[in-house]
Amino acid sequence: MTAGSRIVAMGHYQPSRVVTNDDLARIIDTNDAWIRDRVGIAERRIADAETVADMATFAAEKALAGSGLTAADIDMVVVATCSSEDRCPNVATRVAAKLGVAAPAAFDLNTACSGFSYALGTADHAIRAGATRNAIVIGVEKLSDLTDWTDRSTAVLFGDGAGAAVVSAVPEGQEPGVGPVLWGSVPDKGDVLRIEGWQPYIKQEGQIVFRWATTALAPLALQACERAGVRPEELAAFVPHQANTRIIDGIVKRLGLGPDVVIAKDLVESGNTSAASIPLALSKLVERREVPSGAPVLLFGFGGGLTYAGQVVRCP
Repeated sequence: MTAGSRIVAMGHYQPSRVVTNDDLARIIDTNDAWIRDRVGIAERRIADAETVADMATFAAEKALAGSGLTAADIDMVVVATCSSEDRCPNVATRVAAKLGVAAPAAFDLNTACSGFSYALGTADHAIRAGATRNAIVIGVEKLSDLTDWTDRSTAVLFGDGAGAAVVSAVPEGQEPGVGPVLWGSVPDKGDVLRIEGWQPYIKQEGQIVFRWATTALAPLALQACERAGVRPEELAAFVPHQANTRIIDGIVKRLGLGPDVVIAKDLVESGNTSAASIPLALSKLVERREVPSGAPVLLFGFGGGLTYAGQVVRCP
């Protein structure tokens, strides 16, 4: 048993192809002003030859390189995704093979947009139980494979990418850097955002999701802070799922966050990348040194299945 875990390093990967709102306006009935006003997105990255496992590996390689650890130190790989086209072998084992990680616990987890926080909580629990010492936790999506590019209500939203964290047990006597996870779901509303069937497209009831997100999530995010013993005014940053700037602004307002709190809005340049959105945004904040090392950061994911999960972490 250990006292807990901390994020040691972050990494991210995005495909090189940029698709702007103007690009989309050439193929569907939309325009840049409408998209920016409704969801806040200006552009997104779209994968070509890269697979879900490729993107996950690229992000994990960067996180591992920054951690001071090697593949031999890793004993767990957890991948949060809802867009892998292959059911077996899972993405985690493919990432482990590409990284050269020998004999890890390796599994995929699917709670859609809340997936990274679920996966981070699961890895933290394994470390606290003594089953793991060093884990790689990855959020990755290739949503372009699941997007109906003729449906303007969804085609404007999604992008591809990956973010990864190396999570390690804290040394004896050191405070944990990953706070207790608050997670849950609203199963009776699970069908308002769905990817169903063998050749699926993403379908969602946008207004229902919007109303739920802007009314129900702020109190849950506050509970995540309470579990970590951190007051909202003590936060250095808030990294929510990157779904919609209106949703993010609504949650920020209800949380009462001050002007000095850094609010991640990576969706402007990346779109909604589902399980990848939180680690992708956090990795960029770390890379740009916008949040001090050791400062408290609230992560909060929400989405498909109407699942949610969040925790306060200390910035690596």
